[in-house]
Amino acid sequence: MFARATEDLPKEPKEIKPHPYGVELGLLIKMIHDTESRTLQSFLTSDFSRVGANTAKQICENSALLPNTKPKRVSREMAEKLFEGIKKTKIIAPPTDCISPIGEELLERGLRKEINAEFYVATTRPPAVYRGNPFIVEAGIAYGGEQPADRQVRILRFANRVPLLFQAGGCAISKSIIQTGWRPYGFSQSQGAVPVGPATIVVHIASVWVPFTSESKEAIAHYPEIIKEIKLAVRECGRKLSQYVNKKKKVADEFKKRSYIEKYIPHVSDALRELLSLKKADELKIESNLKSILEDARGKLEKVGFDKNKNVDFDEELSKIGKKKAEKDE
Repeated sequence: MFARATEDLPKEPKEIKPHPYGVELGLLIKMIHDTESRTLQSFLTSDFSRVGANTAKQICENSALLPNTKPKRVSREMAEKLFEGIKKTKIIAPPTDCISPIGEELLERGLRKEINAEFYVATTRPPAVYRGNPFIVEAGIAYGGEQPADRQVRILRFANRVPLLFQAGGCAISKSIIQTGWRPYGFSQSQGAVPVGPATIVVHIASVWVPFTSESKEAIAHYPEIIKEIKLAVRECGRKLSQYVNKKKKVADEFKKRSYIEKYIPHVSDALRELLSLKKADELKIESNLKSILEDARGKLEKVGFDKNKNVDFDEELSKIGKKKAEKDE
């Protein structure tokens, strides 16, 4: 049984027109010949999304074509110029109301619901375009917990909220994860292999047209734009994961160093009692003072800007504070 993470239905997607970025030359020529617009400028504004009058004029200017050119008279050479002019023009990203992404919050909530881990992170990339079709890549990582550390990470693939169960080796999602270097993020990885570590990686692609490799719809085609966005999404999650892992190691190192200091405080106080011929009560007082110096050192380091998660030489700082306190007592 897989319980729902939310009771709210996703927003209903809306129909949009192709975006100029990612439209191939052959499709562009076909659209020019099939359009009912009378000028090239009106063709750009009416047959594409995110193209206004000023943007259409800029495209024509970058293509060295007149805005009032009739589409029926556009030759292949002119279409090639228009194709290059679109690449040179800055056009805003396509709208996202035509697709239905899961969202960072729900993706992380779903990971927490199904996987018992110690750290969760999810991200949603800005919309991108391939072949004129907008798409969004979402990724999430569940790290640690009861997951085995000596096995390859578990990869969960989704396309428009539907899980992809087979043909993992031929999918763009698996290829993108394998091509990403995971060692800086705390995983071990052999060349050309899935990383090894206690983690689950989930990747979701939402698009108006998902390019599957076959009619079975079990693997996503290796489009460069899609692979690039998947890599950026998993790297963003990996950076947040590495920050957590490094912070955890530094905190453990601090507690380890602190335990060493606390371990030798009784021996130091006992040695001072013998050297100075002090009483047992004085020894307990010395031990209490040394512990207070330790706490005072940690508090002052944090106050002056030393983060307790940073690699600080506490032995050196303790000796400095101890000297200042001794001078004050004298």
